[in-house]
Amino acid sequence: MTQDDPATEPEPEPEPGPGPAPSGVSRRRLFGMAGAGVALAGVGAAAGYAVAESSSGPGTGVVPFRDVHQAGIITPAQDRLHFVAMDLTTTDTGAVRDLFRRWTDAAERLTTGAEMTPNGAVGLNPNLPPTDTGEALGLPASSLTLTFGIGASLLAKLGLDGRRPPGLIDLPHFTGDQLDPGRSGGDLCIQACADDPQVAVHAIRNLVRAGFGTTEVRWSQLGFGRTSSTSTDQATARNLFGFKDGTNNLKAEEPDLIDEHVWAGPDQGWMAGGTYLVARRIRMHIEIWDRTSLDEQQQIIGRSKGEGAPLSGQAEFDVADLRARGPDGDPLIGRDAHIRLASADALNGIRILRRGYNFVDGSDGTGHLDAGLFFVAFVRDPATHFVPMQSALARHDKLMEYIEHSGSAVFACPPGLSEPGSYWGQELFT
Repeated sequence: MTQDDPATEPEPEPEPGPGPAPSGVSRRRLFGMAGAGVALAGVGAAAGYAVAESSSGPGTGVVPFRDVHQAGIITPAQDRLHFVAMDLTTTDTGAVRDLFRRWTDAAERLTTGAEMTPNGAVGLNPNLPPTDTGEALGLPASSLTLTFGIGASLLAKLGLDGRRPPGLIDLPHFTGDQLDPGRSGGDLCIQACADDPQVAVHAIRNLVRAGFGTTEVRWSQLGFGRTSSTSTDQATARNLFGFKDGTNNLKAEEPDLIDEHVWAGPDQGWMAGGTYLVARRIRMHIEIWDRTSLDEQQQIIGRSKGEGAPLSGQAEFDVADLRARGPDGDPLIGRDAHIRLASADALNGIRILRRGYNFVDGSDGTGHLDAGLFFVAFVRDPATHFVPMQSALARHDKLMEYIEHSGSAVFACPPGLSEPGSYWGQELFT
């Protein structure tokens, strides 16, 4: 569940692995001041993302919806997630195009802290249903980002198979997969991340509502407690096994590496400058893990649980030395340790950008928590960047005894909307 980047070559592997509105500004007034959000697009964009913080405290920032790349990818990871996958209920290309336009207009408003439509919650005709559900009234923007993706099945339903980019692949079956079709796939997705869970839920709820008659929900996932940092300003978070997760994740402040491993190249056609989202719902058998000794836990991961240091080092960000051996001659970082198998050196330099979240979805009916990691990664090409990594982990990783992959999906996330008036998904129809 982590990716490490040791500097040394690994040994050959055996074959068998509600808060106040910002500065007293209401959500409706904030939208009026920001126009459609376009005026915010140039704020602090030097690192490829922008967050405009208000003076009322953390979590009130506005992340521009329009930029060269979609927000919610290299944006500093927020604390909460609401992810939804949807299916089309129509094959009318015009209806889908119209929905994408309406979603774009709504997303520009929602990400500034505005209502779905002006005065939509309480200021319109009281004899009609409100056009905004109202649960985010009075809440700040909370750094809300909305990231949209397209599934291969959408292209098939609309007769656009010829527009399918090379990277939008069907993932192979990996060893140990126990995928639930009801938690997998989808014609399209929306990822809402925010520092307030109600803001994220409000956004998805209203965008789903806007799609009635054209789309329906296939599955969704709530997440809390980010398990990856996407900026050097963020501390490494912990997963539900108690370990720091994603220590060597790609960071927004590494533009050359982001270009190399995240943004799709010119060979991806209309997806050039976009990226591919891989989602995996990973159930963690935490009760079994909790009965495992600390020493074994650390050997399985390859890091210390407290500091997060590789077992060959002393501090979290020490480079993992995969050749280091203990007094008994055995590798300090075992051959089946998670960080060895997920390391860039073990994978010919492959890196991924992770934006995962913890989840607890009640119990499974047998006295065990249905809990784990909702893994989200953004990669340049799933075939070259995700499949080799997951194949190695599935075959050899000792951690696989404590987890199972129960959901899976791949979506193409087009480039951002840098041109005024452009709408999300426009590349499909032009």
